[in-house]
Amino acid sequence: MRTRVKICGFTRIEDAVEAANLGVDAIGLVFYPPSPRHVEIEQAIQIVNALPAFATVVALFVDEQEARIREILQRVPIDCLQFHGDEPAKTCRIYGKRYIKAVSMKDNIDIQALTLEYHDADGLLLDAYHPDAKGGTGSQFDWALIPQHCTLPIILAGGLDETNAKLAVQTVRPYALDISSGVELKKGVKDSLKMAAFIKQVNESDKATT
Repeated sequence: MRTRVKICGFTRIEDAVEAANLGVDAIGLVFYPPSPRHVEIEQAIQIVNALPAFATVVALFVDEQEARIREILQRVPIDCLQFHGDEPAKTCRIYGKRYIKAVSMKDNIDIQALTLEYHDADGLLLDAYHPDAKGGTGSQFDWALIPQHCTLPIILAGGLDETNAKLAVQTVRPYALDISSGVELKKGVKDSLKMAAFIKQVNESDKATT
């Protein structure tokens, strides 16, 4: 199985287009004002409109108000929602969109229970726990916390870059890798060389495991 790649936290049109041209599967846009990678609606529209065909657009929210999410969905062509807060499953479902639920990997986390609660999710995004941040920290968690068998696709995030992409694929065998800070020059500004190197490492790892 080919490991998909999602790069999150785009703020510039040229970075998102370059990522799509490099073969990334999904472009992540952050609609969370406290984040340094936050985008406004008009900015998001410009980024999405510039993308070539077949690039999936994922909108990230953190405990956002329903009215705000619906406003964004009305104005921005979004393919999939990513909920990075404490949203219950019933809240994730009301928009009639495919969704991903992010999980902060604390030591006592029960992944199997979450797969039951979010059984209709397109995947669980497993990220490092941080008391003051909702993703994009560049921190890695203990991959041993991930169960070997899960009924939902696993999207691995947290502390990934071109130096550990192969190990991540070979160790976890996730459906996808999600990266943000590991391919940046600075927060919100992507590095084309780092993006290319990361995607290359993932592709090479897939070939080695088939």
